Parts: sequence; C-alpha cells; structure tokens
Amino acid sequence: MTSLEIISYNGWKNVAHLTNGAIDLKVTLDIGPRIIHCGFSGGVNMFKEFKSQAGATGGNEFRSYGGHRLWQAPEDLKTTYFPDNRPVQMVEIPKGIRVTAPVEEVTQIQKELDITLSSSKAAAKVVNRITNAGSAPIELAPWALTVMDNNGVAVMPLPPFAEHDGHLLPVTNLALWSFTNLSDERWSFGKQTILLRQDPRLKDSLKIGQANEAGWLAYALAGQLFVKYAAYTPGSQYPDKGSSHEIYTDDQILELETLGPLTLLRPGASVELVEDWRLFDNVPIPANEADVLTHILPLV
Repeated sequence: MTSLEIISYNGWKNVAHLTNGAIDLKVTLDIGPRIIHCGFSGGVNMFKEFKSQAGATGGNEFRSYGGHRLWQAPEDLKTTYFPDNRPVQMVEIPKGIRVTAPVEEVTQIQKELDITLSSSKAAAKVVNRITNAGSAPIELAPWALTVMDNNGVAVMPLPPFAEHDGHLLPVTNLALWSFTNLSDERWSFGKQTILLRQDPRLKDSLKIGQANEAGWLAYALAGQLFVKYAAYTPGSQYPDKGSSHEIYTDDQILELETLGPLTLLRPGASVELVEDWRLFDNVPIPANEADVLTHILPLV
C-alpha cells in the first residue's frame, strides 16, 4: 500500500515522500518536476544529488540538481534548458501523485509527472507528460533523463546476436556524438550488450544512442540494480538519429535516457513517455558481458 508524507529533505521544505514499504521515492515540490531520490525503503539513494545545489530554488539559472527530470528533444540551449526552479503543484492520484510545473514562458510547454508505486514490489511507474500550452504547434519529443550516482555501470542491450549466414540487413543503429571516444576505457562492447562505467577520475564526456527495441536500460551500483523500461515504437521517427534510448557519462554522473517519437504537438495537446522502474538487490556490478548474462539479463 502506498503512503504519502510531505517532508523536508536536504534543504527543500516540501518534498513528497512516497513509499510502499519496498521502494522509496522523494519528489521535490519546491522545484521540478523532479524525482530526487529512488532507493529501497530505508536504503541509500541510487540517484545522483548535487550537494551544492540541494535546497536551492528560484532564479533563471539552470541547475542540474540530480535525480530524474523531463526535457524536450531535440536538445537546444534555449528551449531544452529552461530552468525547473519554481514550485510545482501536486495532487494525489491512485497509488501515487501527479506533479505539474508552471507553463514555461520561453517554450509554452507544461511538464507533468504521474508517479505511482506497485502494491508491494520495489517498482514504480512514471508517466512523463508534455502539454502544448501555447497557440502554435510545436515539434518535439519527450525526453526523460535519470541521473545515477557515481561508480556504477550502465547496461544497454543490443539486438539478438546471429551469425552472418542468411542475415543480410542491419538490425539497429548506434548514434554517436562528436565527443564520444569509442576507445575510452569506460566502454565494454559485447555481442549482446554495451556497458558504460561511471568513473569520477575521468572527466571526458561519452554518449551513445540506439533504436532500442528491447526497451530497457539498467544501472548497477553498490550491489543494487535499477532498471527502467520504455517501449520502442517501430516505424516512428525518433530524434538523435533515431535514438529511443541513450546513455551518457562524465566525471560527475551517468544518465539513463529514454525518448519518445518526434511529435507535432498542437495547442492543448499532450504527449506521454511511460517508464516502468524496478529495483533489484544483491546484484554485483558487472565487469564484463559474462557478468551481465549471469546476474542481470535473468532479472530484466
């Protein structure tokens, strides 16, 4: 059974604490919409929090804060980075809450998260919603970024491997950014997965995207595993050269990112990107693909 309590947390006076006894989520109400904490009930936060920004509100400066946030794609300095520094409205819904941000003056969009918990499992559903509150159509894609804490390993699945004979056509794409160095030691490319390790000692940014028909990304950290699922829609046009799932890292964070198809959003219309989250315990950090096949793929 889901319980809700409004608490103070790391300098913010109003934070919605959702729990079902198995999973804890903390959602900032003084800024957002943003889920700043996700972990097993009574356990550590798997999400990154920027301590220097904890409790900050207001102003026109974009702050990373950490946690889970909703953006619009394609990425643009003017529209994507509109700061989420203002209070959000919260209403209770069955098994959770809905948090709604004010309309953004620059973009004329409104962001909203519906956050609900499983009845008993360490699992949650997050509906990432963008509404066009303006008077003109806007082309965009919902883009949900979950910022994970340091020293873990991300896993992105690849399509099923098959030998060359009889398989003549490509089965997926990989999108690369100009700063992506495939020879970087943080990568591990296997037959069935791509691994990306977060290392606070290495500053260079890395990012890769894929049309991920498997529909999931995972992050292993300190014996725990966070998995988020978001369905891929075949035949749809996705941003970032066809990417539905992306992973990014630098010396401070690792992000698990999901994207919806590009949509011409008419005035008053909304578009949703639905994610399902799961937490698993007693999962070692994978050193290679063999570890993933043994400890992670049976769970996801």
